[in-house]
Amino acid sequence: MKNQVGLYFVVVLFTASLVLLGVNACEREGGDGTTQSSQRVTKKSGKSTADIKVSGDPIMAELTAPPYVPKPVGNREAKKLKVEMEIIEEVGEMIDGVEYVYWTFGGTVPGSFIRTRVGDEIEFTLQNHPDNKLPHNIDLHAVTGPGGGAESSFIAPGREAVFSFKTLHPGLYVYHCATAPVGMHIANGMYGLILVEPEGGLAPVDKEYYVMQGDFYTEGEYGERGMQAFSMSKAIKEMADYVVFNGKVGALLGDDALTAKVGETVRLFLGNGGPNLVSSFHIIGEIFDRVYVEGGTSFIENIQTTLIPAGGAAMIEFKVDVPGSLILVDHSIFRAFNKGALGMINVEGEENEKIFSGQIREGIYLPEGGAVQEMPKRDRGGASEVSAKNLEEKIKFGKSVYMRTCFACHQAEGQGIPNAFPPLAASDYMNGDVSKSIDAVIHGLEGEITVNGVKYDGIMPSQNLADEEVANVLTYIYSQWDNDGSVVSPEMVKKRR
Repeated sequence: MKNQVGLYFVVVLFTASLVLLGVNACEREGGDGTTQSSQRVTKKSGKSTADIKVSGDPIMAELTAPPYVPKPVGNREAKKLKVEMEIIEEVGEMIDGVEYVYWTFGGTVPGSFIRTRVGDEIEFTLQNHPDNKLPHNIDLHAVTGPGGGAESSFIAPGREAVFSFKTLHPGLYVYHCATAPVGMHIANGMYGLILVEPEGGLAPVDKEYYVMQGDFYTEGEYGERGMQAFSMSKAIKEMADYVVFNGKVGALLGDDALTAKVGETVRLFLGNGGPNLVSSFHIIGEIFDRVYVEGGTSFIENIQTTLIPAGGAAMIEFKVDVPGSLILVDHSIFRAFNKGALGMINVEGEENEKIFSGQIREGIYLPEGGAVQEMPKRDRGGASEVSAKNLEEKIKFGKSVYMRTCFACHQAEGQGIPNAFPPLAASDYMNGDVSKSIDAVIHGLEGEITVNGVKYDGIMPSQNLADEEVANVLTYIYSQWDNDGSVVSPEMVKKRR
């Protein structure tokens, strides 16, 4: 009984302290006598953002598809800004050979980037294409009003809705569909970003890009080819098959990689559509000079990895100092190398050995023996896998396997990593004997080998791939980078097992 009474008084005292804190916060007055909690004023003019007048004729907003963003607008006067966005349900490719029906704002995942400034009056027209099958709407986190606009924008196929709002708070905000079942609409790709620049704009930088993470749930497993339906049961259990940047595996790799030059400052507008997973965003080989926390106006400096919640955003800025490939990942790392959350920024320019010298020397150090790196072996030779219909499809599917399995060690162009992982490009080791290449993939490889005149002494773990996958990936490698064009069949792989 005494313990219960004591607990009661603790709760009362704690509640009273919260009330007093709230009263004190509310009583702190701004310069004009209003309370700070009711003020939203610009740093430049000191005006309430709600009172900023728009000037001139209405203008159409520039909308861009990812990874690009519209030109800065913060230096102009506040305007009546017209935004027109069309909802399109369409088939796209999640990864080579895997089709998915995306629901999109503007035909892309993420949806079109919207760029405004504080004090703008937005006239938003949302259109639901007549060929669509479902009603949709839009909830913009930048909106102060019922449902973030969702209540005013619910439309059936073939209809459009117009609503308006004023941008009161500078920052980077997510928008998404909020039609029931909300999670399903978001999981099918219905999300994007809207930027509200502060009065006067953001500081100028050399490059700006738009990157948004999302998690997808399919009836089939990762890489299972054909048309894949959305899986509600996996989504509820938060068992994502794909975690990707900009709507698909490889959207920011190869020819689609982002670019920069040494000495340039890059700003990334980052979002996380979810619907479920938090992003641990990291760039391998770079440190963020500034991170605008959760897309707001406050920033922190010298950050390695930043959390972006589902339905949240962040702005990061960094200067690139040395050339090379910077790798974008969700540092929940199996999502990066096994589910697709992988991108690249290719940086060109002069080397700077004061900052990064590259390898100075190399030696062997295996105190626990080679077995420490060995992966569990599981025979997947008989695993179900749809056969490629022709050589072109075989190479296409093989590239998909390469980018999720081989890319990290052997690199995008098969160049390998000096003194660590041998090159696959123009490889005399591979071109000399196809069976050795098959054995290396299915059984692993340990000990000294010589590739193009250079000795390598390390360990390649066996890969947990089906016969069809092994055949495809090796055929892809042989078709690239001045290799001899050998074609590997599943029967050849099965024989070597």
